[in-house]
Amino acid sequence: MILLDVKNLTLELELAGEWVKALDKINLVINQGQIHALVGESGSGKSLIVKAIVGALPNKRWKITADRMNWRGQDLLSMSVQKRREIVKSDISVIFQNPINSLDPLLNLGDQLKQSINIAALPKHLFWQRNQYKNRRVEELLHRVGIKNHERFLKTYPHQIPSNLLQKFMVAMALASDPKLIIADDPTRGMEVTSKAQILRLLSRVNQVKDTSILFVSHDLLAISSMSHCMTVLYSGQTVETGELQQLRKRAYHPYTQALLDSAPSFRKDLPPKSPLTTLAGTIPTLHHLPIGCRLGPRCPRARKECVVTPSPRKIHGHYYSCHYPLHWAGR
Repeated sequence: MILLDVKNLTLELELAGEWVKALDKINLVINQGQIHALVGESGSGKSLIVKAIVGALPNKRWKITADRMNWRGQDLLSMSVQKRREIVKSDISVIFQNPINSLDPLLNLGDQLKQSINIAALPKHLFWQRNQYKNRRVEELLHRVGIKNHERFLKTYPHQIPSNLLQKFMVAMALASDPKLIIADDPTRGMEVTSKAQILRLLSRVNQVKDTSILFVSHDLLAISSMSHCMTVLYSGQTVETGELQQLRKRAYHPYTQALLDSAPSFRKDLPPKSPLTTLAGTIPTLHHLPIGCRLGPRCPRARKECVVTPSPRKIHGHYYSCHYPLHWAGR
């Protein structure tokens, strides 16, 4: 069953009197029970996609269009703001990458976590027993994300604790409503290795036990490869390749996807000391200087004059890519 279906999502921003396409025809499909990775270097538009899905972009500065952006068959773009908020509150949870900007500075963390609990999922207790149940639920959630001394933090405010603990609170808030989809926007940023592994195991367990879908947004290929089923690769606001993770690792068609895979750390025992790191020349373009056609063109080692035209998506056995001169292609 398809939960989220996005086709040709375009996001335009007004800069110096001109409309610039920060996202250009993004395609994304998330099925029930699937962990889908959204990958790309900083500035590729990953967080903009997350905000567009949940409706967290200011309408005055941005212009959003799409052939479709459906949640379980319902059009998110045409529905009312109130209806969309109800869907996001009950069915979709988001772990934003900057927790200090996502939490209410005027409420303590305990109250904010209680507000995230799905009231409909509460046992049919008498109304005066609900607060007691919420307290137990809050304690359980904090223990699941690795915060054992919960009493110390429930009365504190977001600015009073370190960012790595705030990120764990964000994960706990995402789990509190028992959502059908968790959008994790770089959920382990700033965490030490032990906490990072714990959060990744927790998300994998939630996916397996509760059949919860996860959109895992990150540039950490090691974390992605350990838990994801499918992967969508972004570059400068364009979708360049989508497919099953194992298939992409075995045979990537787009040069940028291959460059990302090659840049991941290798732990091979036969790797010679001081081996050079694989890099792609140049940097990701700014919104003021976006190349025409394929935006990887100025950095791509396979670029030719045809690349000034935006390539159309091609499909091979459920594997989508957008490239005029793909890798592993006869005669190229």
